[in-house]
Amino acid sequence: MRGWNRSRIPLVIVSCALSAGLVAVTGPAAEAAPRFTPGAPGAGDPYFPDMGNGGYDVGHYDIRLAYSPSTQAIDATTTVLATATQDLSRFDLDFQGPLTISKLSVNGLDAAFTRSGAQELVITPPYGLRKGSPFVVSVSYAGVPQKIDDPALGLSGWVATKDGAVALNQPIGAATYYPVNDTPDDKATYTQTITVPAGLTVLANGEPGPTTTHDHRTTFRWSMNKPMASELSMLAIGSYDVTRGALAGGLPNITAIGKSIDGKPGQGQVFNQTTAQIVQWESSVYGPYPFDSTGGILADVGVHYALETQSRPVYDQRTSDVDGDLLAHELGHQWFGDSLTPVHWSDIWLNEGFATYSEWLYQEKYNGIPVQQTFADTYAGETDWSGVVADPGRDHIFDDLVYNRGAMTLQALRTKIGDRAFFDVLRLWPAANRYGNVSTRQFTQFVERLTHRDLGSFFRTWLYQPGKPAL
Repeated sequence: MRGWNRSRIPLVIVSCALSAGLVAVTGPAAEAAPRFTPGAPGAGDPYFPDMGNGGYDVGHYDIRLAYSPSTQAIDATTTVLATATQDLSRFDLDFQGPLTISKLSVNGLDAAFTRSGAQELVITPPYGLRKGSPFVVSVSYAGVPQKIDDPALGLSGWVATKDGAVALNQPIGAATYYPVNDTPDDKATYTQTITVPAGLTVLANGEPGPTTTHDHRTTFRWSMNKPMASELSMLAIGSYDVTRGALAGGLPNITAIGKSIDGKPGQGQVFNQTTAQIVQWESSVYGPYPFDSTGGILADVGVHYALETQSRPVYDQRTSDVDGDLLAHELGHQWFGDSLTPVHWSDIWLNEGFATYSEWLYQEKYNGIPVQQTFADTYAGETDWSGVVADPGRDHIFDDLVYNRGAMTLQALRTKIGDRAFFDVLRLWPAANRYGNVSTRQFTQFVERLTHRDLGSFFRTWLYQPGKPAL
């Protein structure tokens, strides 16, 4: 989602698996000669056919990266732990831009590779990878990452800032700084070990590990131990004022404000406490918070949006003002968009409709504006009803069609099935699909099963047909 202006797997496990022979590959003594074939160079998403790849499933990424703000260059090694889902002769990773690869290995052995098109890194291991076998890919590379500036979708990927860099990867930016299976349908856990000049701070998804300083450079370690889509991964490097707190029950809450915009005394506590308040309230509506920490980052990035990066949203702002509506939107995504992630980008209303509805619920609870009034105002004020909510088109995934009409669909559903059933949906839908990938069809079937009602006509009108639905 974007609001416009709005168990760790350490490398020691991989190493032990390799040394013990647990990472199986095919050798000459194989019992039967398999038919090795290349993995697909795309994951099959109609909007982004080149994104993602086939033939394997990633379990974990280990990103080790050093950044020099003076040159804006990185020097990195990313290790990918994956499992073959077919007998693979070769496979692709997504990797964009001018970064130069110095070494690439599969299961510790040098592998041949080529780069083709905008983002294909085509890897041929020394011998075939059998279906069901785990394998390890290590890629060492360096250079100056280049952000993506898409005319319809805006900036994403590695964005250099005045004091460092921020990586925001929705929808197609992750491959600008690490080799990745860049599809929402292949979630993985992450460790990120980032080295920067002493005095700078690094924030990322998940929970912090030990921080060490040596030779005027500081290394920060972060781990995301729950499955995460690549478009939700994040890095923030720069000068930050960091506030650490905890919610009732002990959930860590790590927030930060860029020093260049942190001009109001006490804003660090305001941001941290508002985040905690909203997470606790949304947990009472949507069920248990799905990750092991929460938080957020306020920074002057220059991308002109906020993003629900997993466990720690990033809010691009020129001031340190805290907007409860915006926090409710991005934190609502932790359930809808992060824990539950669409199978295809056409299903993005399942992210944005629910996150926008989180704003409406926030307005009702904290500002006394009934959800039905917000619905009525939005319904009356909408001027373009030409698109289809469940299939907005590649260049329209961040349009009002997805946000406002998605939220209106939910309020219309609430009116249709009643409050009790509707709030059961808000709690049980994320519980039933925790950490998974979901589609519009799955959602409509889930609601019909839960309510024992045929809602086909309702969903066709609100989700699958253009035009202004009659009330």
